[in-house]
Amino acid sequence: MPVDRWTWARRAPCGSASVSEADAIRAILFLAVLLPANLIAFTLFGMDKRRARMGLRRLSERSLLLWALAGGTPGAFLGRHVFRHKTRKQPFSALLCLIAAAQMMAIAVWAMI
Repeated sequence: MPVDRWTWARRAPCGSASVSEADAIRAILFLAVLLPANLIAFTLFGMDKRRARMGLRRLSERSLLLWALAGGTPGAFLGRHVFRHKTRKQPFSALLCLIAAAQMMAIAVWAMI
């Protein structure tokens, strides 16, 4: 049986990754949510460090952890590093690492679906 070479040439190669329009929209929305959450988490760490140095009322650890939980974990870790803030506080560090681990597991599960 002869093979039509024009039909054969138009087929996508096996294993090619094509991104659908719906996947692209989901990725853009995902980044549109994560970018502000990371910027806010980073800024809150800087604000809390500044308030600590000035002797003003501090931000609660709960609010810092909630912004990390909302997707701002990379911003929180970067804020800890840049501002050298909340690095020795053990319960806080453990909770932040626990949030990061849970988010990484959720991303891994989502990638497998």
